[in-house]
Amino acid sequence: MHIFQFLNQRRVRVIWPCVAAVTGCLVCAEASAQSVPSATPDGGATISTSTNQAPTYLGDIQPIFMGSCSRCHNQQSRFIYDWLDYRTAYADRWEIKRRIWDSWKGTYYKEAMPVANSPESLALTDQERLTILKWVDDGGLRGVTPPPGAAKSKAERIELGRRLFTSVCAACHQPTGRGLPNVFPPLAGSDFLNADKNRAIQTVIFGRQGEVVVNGLKFNNSMPSFPLTDQDIANVLTFVYNSFGNSGLEVTPEEVKGLRSQHPTPSGSPAASGPPAAKSDFE
Repeated sequence: MHIFQFLNQRRVRVIWPCVAAVTGCLVCAEASAQSVPSATPDGGATISTSTNQAPTYLGDIQPIFMGSCSRCHNQQSRFIYDWLDYRTAYADRWEIKRRIWDSWKGTYYKEAMPVANSPESLALTDQERLTILKWVDDGGLRGVTPPPGAAKSKAERIELGRRLFTSVCAACHQPTGRGLPNVFPPLAGSDFLNADKNRAIQTVIFGRQGEVVVNGLKFNNSMPSFPLTDQDIANVLTFVYNSFGNSGLEVTPEEVKGLRSQHPTPSGSPAASGPPAAKSDFE
């Protein structure tokens, strides 16, 4: 009897920790599904971000790509993927995760993106990297385009334009609008910008390649075409015209719409000449 009692006690002692361990694993799994460790390049302490809503491409990811990836990954690129297009980004999402997250954390052998010390890399925040990571892990959802702002007054439209400028334009043209010498032209006190409003609108709609002279200085770089609405373009240009010592002009969505119809769709886009993009199951 003493032997059986001993064995029974031993069973309880062995089995109970196993049950506790299984229960603990289930709890951890449930918790990990709602939280992701924060991005800390130095490997320091991490925090958790909890959310009940998965990030979507149109709502969360495309704005990040416009602000930090579009100088290379755009419609005019012939040899690399256009991440401003959902199908292309969806097909390349695992490599996006590897280059933006894994390489940055030192667990993937290719160079991290954006390239270290580039304006885009300095502008991309830890939270934005986390959002991209979660978007890939959650299935690369497409989502829907956020509804346009209901701003009526000029002041409201300038504020919406400021937010868009900060997230999309500031990485290259800088938060001060002064650009980068010999790389990105200034928007502050820009003679090029103030001389021709229609030209400025078309530049944002269709992008621009080749040499341009701004305030007496030559710049030879490319500006991609961004997937922005007429209202977005009107807002951001109204902000720029009313900031940085510019002329105070106002741009309307109707002006943008009229100029958009005067220009054919740019040819040679990656959708036609670049790598084929798979259709997403979530589109």
